[in-house]
Amino acid sequence: MASTIPDPAQCASRLRASVSLLARQLRSGSTTPDAPSVAKLSVLGQLHQHGPCTPTVLAGLERVKLQSLTRLLAELEAEGWIGRSAHPTDGRQWLLSLTPEGTRRLKAIMRTREAALAEAIGATLSEDQRALLLEACELIDGIAATLGSNAKAPRP
Repeated sequence: MASTIPDPAQCASRLRASVSLLARQLRSGSTTPDAPSVAKLSVLGQLHQHGPCTPTVLAGLERVKLQSLTRLLAELEAEGWIGRSAHPTDGRQWLLSLTPEGTRRLKAIMRTREAALAEAIGATLSEDQRALLLEACELIDGIAATLGSNAKAPRP
């Protein structure tokens, strides 16, 4: 008789597929003509989550080469999303951070996307299923923490 307990590889495959689909839907869900690209949103999200950091650290968080970010960072700065300031201990480097306007705009995008997600959850899931979803989120957070501890980027 076959086991009914799913193996880790089966769980990993299913979780990756589900998270990828949800992430794609969330990224494309509230696209407006003036909305930043997926790449820009990713950088903005890193700055929102981690706070001010050097371009090198940001490239590490994004897992791209610094050269790949140069144009994108210049565009974000020109568009008023981010600003730069002198590094407090290394005069050769800059610290990048969200501007107040960038923070406001990013939070507005996040609220719009979370509202769409909340609407879909409310329309799709029962109370018991929503409770189960929150439990699953805790499990996913634990998995992400384990994966993250294997690939730490240096801080500024």
